Amino acid sequence: MHTNSKSDSYAAAGVDITAGYKAVELMKAHIARTMTNSVASDIGGFGGLFELDLTGISKPVLVSGTDGVGTKLKIAFLMDKHDTVGIDCVAMCVNDVICCGAKPLFFLDYIACGKNIPERIADIVAGVAEGCVQSGSALIGGETAEMPGFYPVDEYDMAGFSVGVVDKDKIVNNKTVKEGDIIIALPSSGVHSNGFSLVRKVFDIENADLKTPLEELGGKSLGEALLTPTKIYVKPMTALFEEVTVKSVSHITGGGFYENIPRSLPDGYGAKIDKASIRILPIFDLIAKTGNIPERDMFNTYNMGVGMSVVVAKEDADKALEILKANGEDAYVIGEIIAGDEKIIIE
Repeated sequence: MHTNSKSDSYAAAGVDITAGYKAVELMKAHIARTMTNSVASDIGGFGGLFELDLTGISKPVLVSGTDGVGTKLKIAFLMDKHDTVGIDCVAMCVNDVICCGAKPLFFLDYIACGKNIPERIADIVAGVAEGCVQSGSALIGGETAEMPGFYPVDEYDMAGFSVGVVDKDKIVNNKTVKEGDIIIALPSSGVHSNGFSLVRKVFDIENADLKTPLEELGGKSLGEALLTPTKIYVKPMTALFEEVTVKSVSHITGGGFYENIPRSLPDGYGAKIDKASIRILPIFDLIAKTGNIPERDMFNTYNMGVGMSVVVAKEDADKALEILKANGEDAYVIGEIIAGDEKIIIE
């Protein structure tokens, strides 16, 4: 803890330097959970150092991904619960990175707030650390910016980025996708971190009852259901990459099925999705019903219960399902690849 760095003038302007030092001290125990043998620096320096272990990788390619949590943070503010949104921040980055077959290595976060309340910042970072543990990433640095007058006192924003590595010869690049390949779904945990502007509008979230348990949500409150952290798919997908040739991967985020699945397919091929096979979660039924949202719009905004989709050869489908299930994912088939110019058909 710094004892000789204090500015009364800066504090009068709304920035408490000592609060920042306290926040760092409080978060150190959480960060320690993420440390790996490759971390070559301590928290508090001007840069995070990471020693790259290239064992078994002949042509290393670094892969990076960055994202934030979006307006899901508004739910955290209303619930005064801040220890899960960090998982979302990590998930939105590492789930993108693994789509090309990469293994996430390390993560850095950025938190901007109206007032640095050390205990709240530590709660946020606790979530980031949990996300890093789930994804096998080291949290090697970050930044907390106190910005009075820019953010309200009780609000903050956060973002982060992940860096991973993949052998060039093992990059998932969709070049072998062909007609008849099978599309496998990895279930989502809920809304994840997309479409919350519509969620907030549908439920008039500032005036909604967020804490009463609802039968249609299995006894969870609306606030609990909406704050459910984004699922992190790194470990089951890493296991899959090791044993099966994965042809294409889609992280189902903003834009839903209609935007994300086509992004992972080559020209001349599309995805035919069996709508009846999709295990739609109750929260999506509630959003559609409450907001009178057309089904097409739901599939073009939300993951609808599918957080990630994977394309494999038909003969590899059973083995892929077996591996994913052995690694905690209740994966199932939702469709197949078709030839043609139409990129996605859901029926």
